Amino acid sequence: MNNVWTLLIAYLLGSIPFGYLLVKWVKGVDVRTQGSGNIGMTNVWRVAGAKWGILTLALDIAKGALAVAITRWVAPQDGQLLVLTGLAALLGNIFSVFLKFKGGKGIGVSVGVFFSLLPIPSTAGLIVFLVALAIGRMISVGSLLGVTTMAGLTLYYQQGLTWYSGLACFAAVMIWWTHRQNIQRILNGTESKIGKKKAK
Repeated sequence: MNNVWTLLIAYLLGSIPFGYLLVKWVKGVDVRTQGSGNIGMTNVWRVAGAKWGILTLALDIAKGALAVAITRWVAPQDGQLLVLTGLAALLGNIFSVFLKFKGGKGIGVSVGVFFSLLPIPSTAGLIVFLVALAIGRMISVGSLLGVTTMAGLTLYYQQGLTWYSGLACFAAVMIWWTHRQNIQRILNGTESKIGKKKAK
């Protein structure tokens, strides 16, 4: 029963729509009706400003890390439960109960979860993200390449499909799925770039 409550708490933590709440508080508008319509860092930055976008990312990372930390406190030796906790937090972020089972793209909460569970592959993924961002100036491209690197290295270090590598691969698939519109814009050459203003 404790395991069920732990997973429920992780899901509810992941479901907290910090980007939506911050923009509603600062601007009095629904961020889902502005810009790209997403509740994550990039769109919050676009709608409310840089500090609120960065705060959104920090809070999303924190909720993923907190979900894992709670499970480590309740059942420190239960690796399977840790993985399921990470999964619950990710699903909460993407399918938030507070937003009628719609939500973010899973990047921030994944950073919190995977740096807690898989620090080495996650660090490699972060490096790939930063390099891709510096070259292409597209957050979406960096995110996709970073999460793919993390999942690939987890498979390598885990020597096949384990609970941890399964979660990493599932997260990568989900993040590619939540970025499907970005992928279409990348293919069309219309994806937004950092530091480049959109043509009026």
